[in-house]
Amino acid sequence: MRGTLHRFWITLGVSIVLALGLVTLLWWQPAPSSQHADQNHPLVMYCAAGIRPPVEAVVREYERRFGARVQLQYGGSGTLLGNVRVAKTGDLFLAADAQTTLLAREQGLVAETMPLARLRPVIAVRRGNPKRIETLQDLLRPDVALALASPEAASVGRATRAALENAGQWDQVRSHARVLKPTVGDVANDIKLGAIDAGIVWDATCRQYPELEMVQVPELAHTIETVAVGVLKCSRQPTAALRLARFLSARDAGLQEFGRQGYQPIDGDMWAETPELVLYCGAMNRPAVEETLHAFEQREGARVTRVYNGCGILVAQMKAGARPDAYLTCDKSFVLPVADLFPGQAMELSDSAIVLLVAKGNPRHLGSLRDLAQKGLRIGVANEAQSTLGALTKRLLQQEDVLEPVMANVVTQVPTADLLVNQMRTGALDAAVVYVSNTTPVRGQLDVVELALPQAIAVQTFSISQDSRFKYLATRLLEALQSQDSRNRYETAGFHWRGAENVTRISPTNANAVGVNR
Repeated sequence: MRGTLHRFWITLGVSIVLALGLVTLLWWQPAPSSQHADQNHPLVMYCAAGIRPPVEAVVREYERRFGARVQLQYGGSGTLLGNVRVAKTGDLFLAADAQTTLLAREQGLVAETMPLARLRPVIAVRRGNPKRIETLQDLLRPDVALALASPEAASVGRATRAALENAGQWDQVRSHARVLKPTVGDVANDIKLGAIDAGIVWDATCRQYPELEMVQVPELAHTIETVAVGVLKCSRQPTAALRLARFLSARDAGLQEFGRQGYQPIDGDMWAETPELVLYCGAMNRPAVEETLHAFEQREGARVTRVYNGCGILVAQMKAGARPDAYLTCDKSFVLPVADLFPGQAMELSDSAIVLLVAKGNPRHLGSLRDLAQKGLRIGVANEAQSTLGALTKRLLQQEDVLEPVMANVVTQVPTADLLVNQMRTGALDAAVVYVSNTTPVRGQLDVVELALPQAIAVQTFSISQDSRFKYLATRLLEALQSQDSRNRYETAGFHWRGAENVTRISPTNANAVGVNR
């Protein structure tokens, strides 16, 4: 009896556990990853009809790999842009020319863009060139039936018109065309079927039709268009859309298919489901950029590994072999020691004046760097070997010819200015040389003394490493840092905004960094 009762209670307990487990499984459903499209709401991509073959192949492979769903809608680039403008729905827009992509951005329809490949317009004829068409003038012969793509609907039509207008030939060629087609594929198919003798199509389109061959003419030779995919601002799944766009534009993923199908692919980023950017960042920038970096990570579905420190320390790490993807300096002079890693242009984002931080009421009546030479003062400065501020402070003291007497009063040298601010808060120092942006949190507790010196300013620059595997991702990070939201954060943190107005030319042979208006 006792054994039977014991087995009963064991069976009952197991049944209860199993029932609870079943209820839990029925109730709990894992949230879908923000990086993948919602299975109930597939991604919608508007795609230029002439780019259909590689895009369709890449998208189907993406669906197979990741279980995503993507709806492709084809048409002429101009037609699709009009559809997006009216409908304000969808996730991605793929145009066959840079002008349409730029127009989409200017109209506020597209956020991020990623280039995919380059195209050239050519004359297409049937294999063997039975009409012996060799020049643009041959298209005007009465025995040649010509088709063109519509400039209003198709990218190749727009590119053709621009090139031939430049050559003074558009009106003649347009008037001789028997028909205007809405897409480049329609032109190619008419040639294939023998409905017409010749047309102007993309070189990659011609390569996809074994029945056709191309004739290259000087009037079209210098026209190169860029195929680009953009994420629509109206997308309800921007992270999933960006992920698909990254797959399309990755040199070891989607771009391989573009190459196989006769396109000239760009040298894109490497593919990674969750790409990681390593950002070396001067510590003074942290209050201004941290929120922007977090928002960028969330939207892109990427990681930004931040390394905050004094620029002297960051430069030493890079000289020792560290290779970040991007570098945000405290001052443009600190990109020059590593110019071989960041050649070209450093984008200027902001600047910050160098000031004196003193006790409330300025009891020692300090008004200049020269006043720091007064005997008995306790002065704090940044370390010149570890930080930009330290190097700039030493330069200013040398220019004012007070380096030795001021340094005699220095009781602490630190790698970052925030440490000086903390010591001023505790009363351990009488004055410290800091950036004005460092003083924002303590404006009510301490006083700021401005220096009447034109050289007392640091300019913060952003550079992308030539060795980065994710140059385009880093470029989008730069765009995020140049945005209006980022500007607001910089100014709230006490910086003066420069944005995209200036660049610093960077060359390993430069002795000095020079700001240049763009």
